[in-house]
Amino acid sequence: MSRYSFSAELWVWEAQAAWHFVSLPEEIADEIEERYGQLAGGFGSVRVQVEVGGSRWATSLFPAKKEGTYILPMKKPVRVAEGLEAGDSVRIDLTVA
Repeated sequence: MSRYSFSAELWVWEAQAAWHFVSLPEEIADEIEERYGQLAGGFGSVRVQVEVGGSRWATSLFPAKKEGTYILPMKKPVRVAEGLEAGDSVRIDLTVA
């Protein structure tokens, strides 16, 4: 298991529905790819446990090949509970499961 802490901006990907994500800092994404990329699941996903403020949940990171990083989906219940909106800086504690 590896733990990472970082801050990143919450952004919206407009598709059929508005999905909210944060992009991992490149150096953290590179380390996760090196350590866990060979264990990735469907779509290159990596299972993680996430803490933002008082919210904790399990999800997956997804590779954003064009950007050269992983993206972390931010569920609506977490955004509401933590008072987060697109453009906010989010402090994230992440553990690769």
